[in-house]
Amino acid sequence: MNTPKKDGFYMPAEFEPHSGTIMIFPERPGSWPYGAEPALPSFLEIWKAVTQDEKLYLIVSQNTRQKAETLCKDLKNIEILEIAQNDAWARDTAPTFVRNPETGEVRGIDWNFNAWGGTFDGLYADWQEDNALASAFCRETGLACYDAKHFVLEGGSVHANGQGIVLTTEACLLSQGRNPKMSKSQIEENLKAYLNAEKIIWLPHGIYQDETNEHVDNICAFISPDEVVLAWTENQHDPQYAFSEACLKVLEREKIKVHKLPVPDKPVCITEHDLNGYVFASGEDTREIGERLAASYVNFYFTNQSVLLPQFGGENSESDRRAVRIMTECCPDRKIIPVPARELLLGGGNIHCLTQQIPAFRKGEIS
Repeated sequence: MNTPKKDGFYMPAEFEPHSGTIMIFPERPGSWPYGAEPALPSFLEIWKAVTQDEKLYLIVSQNTRQKAETLCKDLKNIEILEIAQNDAWARDTAPTFVRNPETGEVRGIDWNFNAWGGTFDGLYADWQEDNALASAFCRETGLACYDAKHFVLEGGSVHANGQGIVLTTEACLLSQGRNPKMSKSQIEENLKAYLNAEKIIWLPHGIYQDETNEHVDNICAFISPDEVVLAWTENQHDPQYAFSEACLKVLEREKIKVHKLPVPDKPVCITEHDLNGYVFASGEDTREIGERLAASYVNFYFTNQSVLLPQFGGENSESDRRAVRIMTECCPDRKIIPVPARELLLGGGNIHCLTQQIPAFRKGEIS
């Protein structure tokens, strides 16, 4: 096949209609403390919310299939697919989807995934199954898939407005663990060719301490073609202040309307109890007590009718309520569903990182 752009396919915005959502059952011991048991109630809340609005494709391993079937036995509008994978981050390992606006056909894109940095600064050494997941999903569901294995990219590193603009961060896509032999302009050309973008807006930073090299989906997200929410803090002593302020300047220069969505008032950090629950494999990035996690309310997910919004609880309860109020104002036509997310954050990401939308397509495209 040619590139999506040559074939007339584009990446729709996430707030456009979906035909479904992809998620992966958690099990990696180095990501999910205590066998993922503390995180599963939050996963189940997300699965329930998704299946009320659209179809859920839940990817499982041979080891987790029975448990997934038991937990999801009362859910309708769900299909369980057994596909090998290394971790649960569907945003980064499932296909990125593009759509032809004339025919309604949807196709996937199979990027090269190297665990957020490969041998340079990747988070684990065994990413081969994750790297094969996108093409495997497309085979299972009968979707055509573009081969983009020449280009290292994760879905969380780009955010589209559906009208030719794509957001990304310099911190991530210019990192030495992605495409070090490509210039910034060459990276832009690949994004334009595969996402059918006319313009790439480069934000300098993401969320402070984000181990993905600062994915854009944790700091800034489109809520309409010309509006975004931006992670923010008024605390000038917080390193996030300089990060967010630099991003704001870029967005204002591009005449994008910005809604500030403050990060939690208190940093979310690893406790001794959290640390005792992990089992790290050889070559895997480890954690330490007191380590600050990249908590952000921008890591939300649109379903067809709702916004699934992270909530961190405890000393951030007021921050949680503030985020709900802001998103209610920003998205008045959607139901805001607060989801307990601290246990998800312990895995290294949050709701948006765990989900991948499939755009609305012609009836019968996926059997």
